[in-house]
Amino acid sequence: MSTDVSTSSYRATGKRKNAVARVILKPGDGTITCNGRPVDEFFGRAVLVTQARAPFATTGTEGRFDVVALLHGGGVSGQAGALRHGIAKALTVADENLRPDLKKEGFLTRDARIKERKKAGLKGARKRPQFSKR
Repeated sequence: MSTDVSTSSYRATGKRKNAVARVILKPGDGTITCNGRPVDEFFGRAVLVTQARAPFATTGTEGRFDVVALLHGGGVSGQAGALRHGIAKALTVADENLRPDLKKEGFLTRDARIKERKKAGLKGARKRPQFSKR
């Protein structure tokens, strides 16, 4: 790799629930690729694609960066949120002046809601067995 590529590509990791997105941002025409597939094909639902592209819309940087993302874990919705988080973090690495807009929209906050672990003696994380008097 030449040195100019390393200075113009920005990496970040986005997370939501159990989903993780490793994002590489490069100057380009706005193409988003997830696990080697176009973002529209990968998510299939327009709502999720819009959610993933939200950081670009907020900062007015649509069509300026190409995104290559590796996603794993969680479900489709969680992966879209992780991608949004990763893109937002990579944009702040690219240009620190975009941070206030992204922060205001909540794109830099990780959604930490994950499934709570099952506890011993309980049916799930919190549900108790039914009380029997006799």
